[in-house]
Order: sequence, then C-alpha cells, then structure tokens
Amino acid sequence: MSGTALRLFGRAFEGDVNIELGIDRRGMAAGMRPASYMRPVFAALDLGTNNCRLLVARPQMGGGFRVIDAFSRIVRLGEGVSRSRRLSDAAMERSVAALRICAAKLERRGVTAVRAVATEACRRAENCDAFIDLVERETGIALDIISTHEEARLALAGCAPLLDPAVRGALVFDIGGGSTELMWLELGPGGRTRMIDQISVPQGVVGLTESYGGDRVSAATYVRMVDEISAALAAFEARNGIQRAVERGEVQMLGTSGTVTTLAGIHLGLQRYERSVVDGSYLQIDHARAVSRRLLELDFAGRAAYPCIGRERADLVVAGCAVLEAICDTWPVTRLRIADRGLREGILVDLIAANGV
Repeated sequence: MSGTALRLFGRAFEGDVNIELGIDRRGMAAGMRPASYMRPVFAALDLGTNNCRLLVARPQMGGGFRVIDAFSRIVRLGEGVSRSRRLSDAAMERSVAALRICAAKLERRGVTAVRAVATEACRRAENCDAFIDLVERETGIALDIISTHEEARLALAGCAPLLDPAVRGALVFDIGGGSTELMWLELGPGGRTRMIDQISVPQGVVGLTESYGGDRVSAATYVRMVDEISAALAAFEARNGIQRAVERGEVQMLGTSGTVTTLAGIHLGLQRYERSVVDGSYLQIDHARAVSRRLLELDFAGRAAYPCIGRERADLVVAGCAVLEAICDTWPVTRLRIADRGLREGILVDLIAANGV
C-alpha cells in the first residue's frame, strides 16, 4: 500500500470507523459510469485466535450487500496463549503476512470504509499492544480489540436474518478459536430481537486442543472436554431457565462457526465445501452427534482426508465437536440451523448503516 493509504487506514480507527479516501478522477476519464464509480465499498476484517478473514462488499439497492472480494487464512495467532499469556513471534509473523494481503486488497478495491477487529487471543495476550503497533507499522491496518459483548453483538447482527420469527426464544452461539460466545434472545414483532443474556466461555477450539493433548483425543478425554464446557454453561442456564423453554418447544438454536459448518458439510457428503449449500441449512442434533463420533474415532490423517476439514483444521475439529455437544446436552433441542456468516457480516451491516447507505 502507498504511504498515503497507510496513514488513512491508521487514522480511521482513532475515532470513527469511517475512512474517506481520495477519488481518482482518471476513472471517469476511462469511461466509468458515475453512479457505479461513486458507490461506496466497505470492508470487514476479523483477526481471530485461529483465522484471519476479510470481506469486501458493495451495498445493494433495496438493502443488503454484494461481496466483491474475500480472504481467509488460518494463522493461529492464539497458539500457546492459553499457557504463556503471550503471542508468539511465529504466530505474529503469520498474522502480519496475512494482513499484508488484506491491506493490498483494501487498496486495490478502493475501500471507502473499513473496520478491523481482533478478538480473544489479543484480549488475553500480555503483549497485544506491541502486536497492534507492529500490525499498523507493517500493514497500515489499525486493529480494534473488541470486548466479548461487542463480538457477540456483531455476530448476531450478521446471522440474525436466519432466525425464525415464529419461535420466541433463540440460542445463538459462535464457537471460536479462543472463546465460545453464546446469546439468549427473545424475538418480538417484526423480527426484532432482544438480548436477554450473554456469556463468553474462555475456551475455544485452539485452547481446548492445547489443554487436552493436541490431535490425539481419546473417548475419555473427549468426555472431559464436554464436561468442562458443560460446567462453564451451568450458571448461564441457572440464571435463565432456558431448559424449561426447550421442553415447551419455544427455543430455536443457531450456530455460527467453523465447527458447525464443517459438521454440516460432512453430513451432507460434500466433496468440497459449498457455502451456498451449508449456510441456512438445518442439521439434526442426532446427525451432528453421529458425525462427531465418527471424527473422534479417526486419527489426524483420517480427519484431514475430509474435504471440509483438511490438514490445517484436523487437530481442532474434535474440540469444536466437544463444545457443540456440551451446548446440546445443556439445551437438548432437536435441530440446529447453520450460519456461515457472523462477525464480518455484522461489521458490514454496521458500516452500511453508519454511512447512511
């Protein structure tokens, strides 16, 4: 990126999330249509414990947006943080390399407003400030370390269209690399949602995997994982009495994470992951448990052979299954709706609204 663009990106996060970039008038001379030329371009960047993900989109007439560019790379920024409380040099190097690619995409697409956020790994790490400075110095991207409440709010904003307005209660969860966010919602008239309660469990797929022996997980170890997460959810259930609403059939469940999209893809027998097939689909909980058991019985190579998993996630998927099982044990609904959308889409919704589009 040019020095000018770097400074513009950096300044944007000192206050507002809006970035005003200069317009190259040569675009008009080249025959670009004015209406298309002036249409804003928004970007959402999520640097999580495990992944670095970017969406670039244009708002559409009548609402919504169209994605014009995207990027996703596993960087494992949170590797070892649960033990050392520090981001490792190797993890920071991987993340900065991915963010350089994101920065190039932001410039190439002429982004007019962007928000870049970091989550649990940076919330926990004692050296996160040094990492944030490094990122801005090397890429021009100013990361905003968001709270667990803000993370949950953005995830909900991104996947709320998948909620069924005919069912009054909703449990929405996001199984991340470093934490698991869970929200208890009430749906009102016109599709309005009210967050009744929210919890952030400081365990995600990376932390659990590191705590319980890496890619070799026995049946007994798996049970201990499930028990740990179940214990962390107990106070949330005690506060809200959600189980009674489940028994009355008044609760829907919506999951957004790599775990649930992976399980759905495997259950559907996809030879390669297809977002259009998975996003918005329903997965019976019995089917989810069956896939989890199948994965638990496999070794690393066996899990990696699934197209929807691959080698980069084969050591993490069983921990995600354990988190999901704990959620479904605590609140035994019969089916789960799958969302391949969440925090980044929520950021885009916010940016579009903030810019009056």
